[in-house]
Amino acid sequence: MNRELEHLLRTEAPQVLGALVRRFGRFDIAEDAVQEALLTAGRTWPVEGVPENPRSWLIRVGYRRMVDLLRSDQARHRRELRAGAADLAMQEPGRQAHPAAGSDDSLTLLLLCCHPALDPTSQVALTLRAVGGLTTAEIAHAHGTTEPTMGARISRAKQRLACAGARFTPPTDADRDSRMTAVMRVLYLIFNEGYTATAGDRLARVDLTREAIRLTRMLHATLADDAEVTGLLALMLLTESRRAARTDGGDLVPLDEQDRARWDRDLIDEGTALIDGVWNRGRTGPYQLQAAIAAVHSAAAAPDRTDWAQIAMLYVWLERLTPTAPVQLSRVVAVAHAYGPARGLALLDDLNRRHHLDRHPLTRQREHAVRAHLLQMTGDTARAAALYRQAAGLTANQVEQRYLLGKAGGLS
Repeated sequence: MNRELEHLLRTEAPQVLGALVRRFGRFDIAEDAVQEALLTAGRTWPVEGVPENPRSWLIRVGYRRMVDLLRSDQARHRRELRAGAADLAMQEPGRQAHPAAGSDDSLTLLLLCCHPALDPTSQVALTLRAVGGLTTAEIAHAHGTTEPTMGARISRAKQRLACAGARFTPPTDADRDSRMTAVMRVLYLIFNEGYTATAGDRLARVDLTREAIRLTRMLHATLADDAEVTGLLALMLLTESRRAARTDGGDLVPLDEQDRARWDRDLIDEGTALIDGVWNRGRTGPYQLQAAIAAVHSAAAAPDRTDWAQIAMLYVWLERLTPTAPVQLSRVVAVAHAYGPARGLALLDDLNRRHHLDRHPLTRQREHAVRAHLLQMTGDTARAAALYRQAAGLTANQVEQRYLLGKAGGLS
């Protein structure tokens, strides 16, 4: 499947899912029907061509598959009652299959996936699947668990939504507030998976970063006074501003070697204005802190003019709010740049003793790469080369692999 078609299907999937859930009121079965419609499109469109109205085509195919699934489902215990509920749902004026022209179901679907009947991890996983279009393997990697475990969690989440009678309607203001933490975490994970893909021959997946930014803009338009939503949007824009400079001829370019003239100044100006507008306006949250760190990087005209001491202090603050393994490892990098590689290695050793960053599924690969870089800075090139090779073996992203193996080869 070519990338344009893949992007089209990923864009349309939430809209088709929203249409089917609105019509039948059954998220659990609708998600399966949409996946089958997408598979059908992936097989037929490259041969027969993309239809004039792709969304209507997908809804029509998904509708037929939905009817088949509901009919087969009636053989189970109490399916007659559920089928009757689905029939009643179809008769409700607000549950037409086709959304109004120009409407976007993504945000409503996002909030449905973050239903309070689900635990936070299930909310994130289900939304990444239904709205972000990530595979079960990608979601598992984002959570540091196995694919079978995550698949079972997603299946249970859909069943809980069905049992809770969750409907495709916008939540109340109070309900929306209770779901917002999960919603922001979902968007953050979608963006991160897009910015550095779990696997494949591309460093980034632009379709995912763009979708995360689009949905976060929608949140911000609705909740412009929410400082954390603003901070999340600022973080994404400031990070995305460096995308064009992150690769050269398909090879990874680290931050300190990037051509800063290729950074997107419009995104930097917008992101900086957003974080400046909410900084120190009440309680500062983790997304604001990460946006502030990104803004410090963006303000440096050259790598040697980066205020690493300020970044290290911001990471101390961030670690107090969210003491996660990725944040702790990022603080090691900042400390090493601000105060030297020996101090960075000492901090890394201490964190490994207390938190085992070298064994944590979210930091194991990067811990090897960071330690290799710090050892290289101290002149221990033999150990550094060995660790670069180990780090390369722990990632399925081919761009990262080439970069790390290249670093190891340069030290041999």
